[in-house]
Amino acid sequence: MTHTQPVAKYIIKAKFVINGVVERHDIIGAIFGQTEGLFGPELDLRELQKSGRIGRINVKLKTSHNKTTGVITIPSGLDRASTAIIAATLESISRVGPYSVEVTLDRIEDLREEKRREIIERAKQILREWTVRRMPSTSEVLKEVYEALAPVKVVKYGPEGLPAGPDVEESDEVIIVEGRADVINLLRYGITNVVALEGVKVPESIIKLCEKKEATAFLDGDHAGDLILKELLQVAKVKYVARAPKGMEVEDLSHDEVVEALKRRVPVEELLRAKAPVKVPKKIADAVDELTGSLEAILYDEDFEEIERVPVSELAQRLKEVEGVHALVFDGVITQRILDIASERGIKMVVADRVSDVMKRPLDIQVLTFADVRGAIIEE
Repeated sequence: MTHTQPVAKYIIKAKFVINGVVERHDIIGAIFGQTEGLFGPELDLRELQKSGRIGRINVKLKTSHNKTTGVITIPSGLDRASTAIIAATLESISRVGPYSVEVTLDRIEDLREEKRREIIERAKQILREWTVRRMPSTSEVLKEVYEALAPVKVVKYGPEGLPAGPDVEESDEVIIVEGRADVINLLRYGITNVVALEGVKVPESIIKLCEKKEATAFLDGDHAGDLILKELLQVAKVKYVARAPKGMEVEDLSHDEVVEALKRRVPVEELLRAKAPVKVPKKIADAVDELTGSLEAILYDEDFEEIERVPVSELAQRLKEVEGVHALVFDGVITQRILDIASERGIKMVVADRVSDVMKRPLDIQVLTFADVRGAIIEE
């Protein structure tokens, strides 16, 4: 199976000692087998590899005197907390095949810190060469380098204390992002008229800011970004919308990716005009009216003929058992578990009263709420 390799931020390195002779595949099998299901799909190693958030697990080993020792290496594109959990999970592995094993974290390397050290060393070299050519005073050189390296600090904006750049108040334009990490990333690239929402609910300071300035919403390219954009457009006068590439977050974008995303921003009016109307079969629309308040579910085949009607409490189990389900309508909340089962079973449409804040939304499933259906074009 081919896995997408992550843009690694960290490298987890753990040492192991096994009281027996094993092969590399035995160790990898133990890692996957003994960590599966500990923390749900968000931190499951197989799922993280499929989504490209961690890379290929590398195992180097040697055997001597009926013992196997070595090092496990895992590249991680996760945040610091999630990476630490993965590292701690490795230490919980107790057996490889019939043999006991002791896994100990050696270190977590911050690749960005290493890159920063390399840049600083190169800067020193450039500075030495430059100093020789220009022959300025030492104090002049130090002052220039320190000023260039001095980071722009995050400030607090408004009574809510929102994370922001220092030029939000003075600038005629403002860029609205989701969180503090997004602000920090844009400040790193010299964009200082930026402020963060810090949540789905839009703060009053942001609403007032959009009244006074030309506002661009710059959001992550995921479902959470969709939800935040929907809320923002309902209460604030945003002029433009820019998005990170699909599946990526603003905090992780490179300089070129940030510039490209902002260059491709779209006026809100154009975005709203381009939004295609939802179309649903009449049988689905009828089912929405029928099921509201019933706590029941209806399973449909490809021709939207009813296969089975079940209580919502039995829905997850029946989805695993019933063959040929193409669409699903139920009086409840669409959760990550339901979407995962639907994706595995090849279901193409899921309709429910509400949608939870799911972590992963499959691209091959049409997900609709009852409200979406009631506002849709009905096809006979």
